[in-house]
Amino acid sequence: MSSDSLPPLPQNRIVLGCGQVAVDFLATVASFPNPDDKIRSTSLKVQGGGNAGNASTCAARLGLNPRLISKVSNDSHGKGILEELEADGVDTSFFIVSEKGNSSFTYVIVDSQTKTRTCIHTPGYPPLIPEELSQSSLLSALDGVNMVYFDGRHHETALVVAKEAARKNIPILVEAEREREGLDDLLDFATYAICSAKFPQAWTEAPSFSSALISMLLRLPKLKFVIVTLGEEGCIMLERSVNGGSDAEEMDVQCLLESLKLIKDDSKTIPTCISSVETKLSADGIGTITGRLFVGTAEKIPPSELVDTTGAGDAFIGAVLYGMPPEKMLPFAAQVAATGCRALGARTGLPLRTDPRLVSFL
Repeated sequence: MSSDSLPPLPQNRIVLGCGQVAVDFLATVASFPNPDDKIRSTSLKVQGGGNAGNASTCAARLGLNPRLISKVSNDSHGKGILEELEADGVDTSFFIVSEKGNSSFTYVIVDSQTKTRTCIHTPGYPPLIPEELSQSSLLSALDGVNMVYFDGRHHETALVVAKEAARKNIPILVEAEREREGLDDLLDFATYAICSAKFPQAWTEAPSFSSALISMLLRLPKLKFVIVTLGEEGCIMLERSVNGGSDAEEMDVQCLLESLKLIKDDSKTIPTCISSVETKLSADGIGTITGRLFVGTAEKIPPSELVDTTGAGDAFIGAVLYGMPPEKMLPFAAQVAATGCRALGARTGLPLRTDPRLVSFL
């Protein structure tokens, strides 16, 4: 990866998040209930949640200095959210605290049999609006920041932050979990994007997964790379070449993806990454991008150790904020996410930078 594709990792790397925080009520059950069933939980945990809150917590535990812009109400949930974030080292001084309404909360049902989770979310009210974030607070929040991350919530305020970050040439990471109001506007400012498996095709209406990645980079000229997370199947990343690579060989992107999948080493239990050389990647009816394609694997977690996948994607993003080149970034982020899946809740198992399971990746 070229040196300017990701900002360097300074000794005191500062990242700014803007998005959702919540309280998660996590109930583990033997199996998901049928309609009208009455069942008992096998365990219960209450802890902070929300995509931006989880990713910021992950970043803090990895030794970064995260700041977060969000909103809570002055209720018991809101106070707990702030206390937990601050205890982990997240700067909450840019939060808006409302005297009215309610803070966000989510009921999470964790199915021990299928190793899946079902979320029932209640948004916070009143929502965060741009007028609540003063210009002086915005400038203070962005001061010295190495990267800004948006989870797609609070879109009007997020857009204000994105415009100012872009004006200051601060790299912007946008999470595209699913289509949301205002997400298109945010993506126009994105330097990097991390998507769920279904998002690229849903957003671009491209005929295939691989052609959708080409379409995203063509539609978003500022975008340097897009990562698609695939759970236990790992991830796919398409990186745009900075210099154009006019002499590069042209290849169909789907054929290249299939060839990379064939040579990945499925015998390894730890996350790995393989990549193509710089290539002209084409998709019929879409266009051509010069760049590199990466295939990352996930850790093969023994079934006896897999507890809960809640927040795995947030942990992956928190690790990406670390700012590594992709050959190191993808396995590292996959390992951080897998480590978090060994405990109940999005934050319980998030590793510290000193965790022995991360040593070989750092």
